[in-house]
Amino acid sequence: MTGLYDAPLSEAERREAFLDGSVPVAVYGLGKMGLPLAGVYAETTGNVLGVDIDEDVVRGINDGECHVDREPGLDELVAEQVERGHLRATTAIDEAAAEAAHHVVIVPTPLTDDRTPDLSALEAVVRGIGSGIDPGDTVVVECTVPPGTCEQMVTSLVREEGGLEPGEYGVAFCPERTSSGRALKDIRGSHPKVVGGIDDESTRVAELVYGEITTNEVLPVSDATTAESVKLFEGLYRDVNIALANELARIRDELDIDVNEAIETANTQPFCDIHDPGPGVGGHCIPYYPYFVTTRVESETPLIHTAREVNDSMPEFTVRKVREELDATGRDAADATVLVLGLTYRPGVAETAATPAKPIIERLSGLGASVLAADPMLSGSDFEEFDATPVESDEVTETDPDAVVLVTPHEEFLTLDWDAFDDLVIIDGRDALGETETGHRVYTIGSG
Repeated sequence: MTGLYDAPLSEAERREAFLDGSVPVAVYGLGKMGLPLAGVYAETTGNVLGVDIDEDVVRGINDGECHVDREPGLDELVAEQVERGHLRATTAIDEAAAEAAHHVVIVPTPLTDDRTPDLSALEAVVRGIGSGIDPGDTVVVECTVPPGTCEQMVTSLVREEGGLEPGEYGVAFCPERTSSGRALKDIRGSHPKVVGGIDDESTRVAELVYGEITTNEVLPVSDATTAESVKLFEGLYRDVNIALANELARIRDELDIDVNEAIETANTQPFCDIHDPGPGVGGHCIPYYPYFVTTRVESETPLIHTAREVNDSMPEFTVRKVREELDATGRDAADATVLVLGLTYRPGVAETAATPAKPIIERLSGLGASVLAADPMLSGSDFEEFDATPVESDEVTETDPDAVVLVTPHEEFLTLDWDAFDDLVIIDGRDALGETETGHRVYTIGSG
């Protein structure tokens, strides 16, 4: 059959066509979020072709292998769907575009060096889809984009490449709302699914499809640009909120109070939800999303910019506390050995995107300190981007540092035998040690 957009079928017939595989699906981008999404589509429809530029990834998937690590249930899901013939992979965008009637795009949209969104991968994929699109097809974008991208760039490229007119095909933005380490759970229903199309029919198709993908509710919004903004606003809220927490933590010493305690207590009031301070903000989302908005508007956005500046300043603040605490014990940071615990941007995840550990290490090295680094999530070449000497996580107590900076509180670090260290300065960046009796001098960001 043709695609679901403006299909001459009842709602029930359209749903049945989607579920029985009569509407072929292509998922473009089989990375850490794309492969789980393709797997869930495959188990739902039984007819998915995944597309990726990496030949090794494609070959592995077609052999039933999963290249994404530490995603519970994903290995089994990929193997099962490939074995059943429900999931295939290819590097040929034109092949997928010609075959599919429902196109889902989830490719990287990073920032350039001048902090503008790089939509080149999205553009390349949409051009490929446009070359094979048919009337009735729908293009769904799940990767984060600046507001107006679907309405302006995606629709114009599809028209340019495919020659179709508005009203002959659908375009919708349906943001992924997933986290590493729980992708399948999130896709299947941890959060409501937001959908918004360039017209009412596009929104209706997206609402129907994701009503089958997720067990949670589907929230249709006014249009694609609103849906794009929803995704960005989620990250902006967190960035600004964390910046407030970090700014409060920075004035902790002057106030001479435990800011973490004050925040926790303030949050017992139902209208207060201050986040936690820390040594910086990492990840694929929060540090990047502000620029997806600010580069699209001419109006001044001082709050958004200030929040970024505050959060970007926390690695420097953390290193300053290392230096001050060493000075208080009569040691010079320039002659010190500092052990950094945790390089990934959050516990239990093997990802280092925008991790605050990197600028912390760079600043420590800039002071002249000898820097050691440990992270149980990383190994071998993973450490190459850091200007530090790698240490196996189970060997950290065999080192002899003057200071320890706890950046990422992996579970392995919370049960360290602190007695194994000599006189030590500890900077607890995440208030992770709590009431732990380390026997050493501890400065906790937010608590002192």
